Amino acid sequence: MEPKLNSANHRQATLVAALCDPARYPHAGDCVEHLQTHISHILLVGDYAYKIKKPLDLGFLDFTSLAHRKIYCEEELRLNRRLAPDIYMDCIPICGSVENPILDGDPANAVEYAVKMRRFPQSALLDRSLASGVLELTQIDRLAKQLADFHESVARAPTEQPFGCPEQVQQPALDNFTQTRPLLEASEDLQLLNQLEQWTITAYRQLQPILLARKTGGFIRECHGDLHLGNMLLQDGQITVFDCIEFNDEFRWIDVMSDLGFLLMDLHHRQAPALAWRLLNDYLECSGDYAGLAMLPYYQIYRALVRAKIAAIRANQAELGSAARTDAEAECRSYLRLARQFTQAHQPFLLITHGVSGSGKSTITTQLLATLGAIRIRSDVERKRLFGLKPLEGSDSTLNQGLYTADAGAKTYERLQELCGQIVGAGYPVLVDATFLQLAQRQAFRELADSRALPFVLLACTADPAILRDRVEQRKQRGEDAAEADVSVLEQQLRHSTAPTAEEHPLQRRWFRI
Repeated sequence: MEPKLNSANHRQATLVAALCDPARYPHAGDCVEHLQTHISHILLVGDYAYKIKKPLDLGFLDFTSLAHRKIYCEEELRLNRRLAPDIYMDCIPICGSVENPILDGDPANAVEYAVKMRRFPQSALLDRSLASGVLELTQIDRLAKQLADFHESVARAPTEQPFGCPEQVQQPALDNFTQTRPLLEASEDLQLLNQLEQWTITAYRQLQPILLARKTGGFIRECHGDLHLGNMLLQDGQITVFDCIEFNDEFRWIDVMSDLGFLLMDLHHRQAPALAWRLLNDYLECSGDYAGLAMLPYYQIYRALVRAKIAAIRANQAELGSAARTDAEAECRSYLRLARQFTQAHQPFLLITHGVSGSGKSTITTQLLATLGAIRIRSDVERKRLFGLKPLEGSDSTLNQGLYTADAGAKTYERLQELCGQIVGAGYPVLVDATFLQLAQRQAFRELADSRALPFVLLACTADPAILRDRVEQRKQRGEDAAEADVSVLEQQLRHSTAPTAEEHPLQRRWFRI
């Protein structure tokens, strides 16, 4: 097999050298820029990029035959058009000979295949946008919705297939330890790796019922598989996700929370925890997958350890200079430490708001998310979810009708209480953004906190009635928020609101917006 692979590599090297001539392309281009990854050649010319798969067999992928390379080029096109249809243009045959190639000829005479893509500047990559400080919170909000919609739309794995089985999920996690350990020398790193291995083994035992529930519940889906900032673009204020995994089904058919966990881990590693908490909360608000939080630390640790392993492999490459080796070792250690950080339990608490519509509850709790490292649930969103509506989908409800009946309100608070139990059960602090105008509503959540020995906080939000009316009217006109309460609903709230009692005062934090 080795001589055959060497021959295939030699033929492809000849082909790539020939394709470095811009005259061979059927479009304008002054020069050809040749980039390489460990599995692909990428040729940049004019407004386009051509991606050719190397004839490799790495165990987890097999590109050794031309037929396989064609199949995976077609798969790359199919899969990436789900999120980046404007970038992924075609799978084209390269005909003629490796010495004298012809692009897009008769497929019957193909000597190679390439994915033709629309070219983009490297400066548009999202990791660079973050580093340069141009990534905005509103763009993170849109990305969260895009990912939630994507995960909702993709195919679900049939339960009879092995994807998502507990053993299949755990084995790659265990492989990380056996593959990384021989690459480490520092005692600190080895000790940390051993601690993470023990955590992973213990966590897996506890999470097996949840893993099974995720599989039977349809959360194993045909995801992206390589969801990090380096595989995203920021152009014209919009984020585009590209370069999903096409070469290995097991890497792609995964829990949606594993897919999201990679991106969240990447944001934390890049010292952007505020963006990570914002993204997580926005995603959960769109998807409603709060039950998946129980799996999130496990998947974030797994993703961090994969990155640590890759850095350790690079640090052990013989051709690497001493400075580059030191950098790779430091990168490996940083991922190990981040993984340890994810093992450290949060300090759960339960915070509820108190205040009528327009008093600033959502604004204030949004500001607290990153500071407190918490999960927020909103009555406006969960009320709509109970009615089968998306957060920004209108219901045309009026006072005492539709979403705003007493029965709908009671069911909404029951749902919020159920979600609180899930979230704190997964180890996360929770902020409940609702009016909580009645003492009985507040008391039920206080009892929930007491039953779990959790700190309980009541955040009271107030504003002048004239300002409240103006805010509610403006919000209704904009239509950019899940809240639908109009002035008639506000007036009813003002008439029937019950102020916190003397017994509640020690629990209270006040936030005046006047």
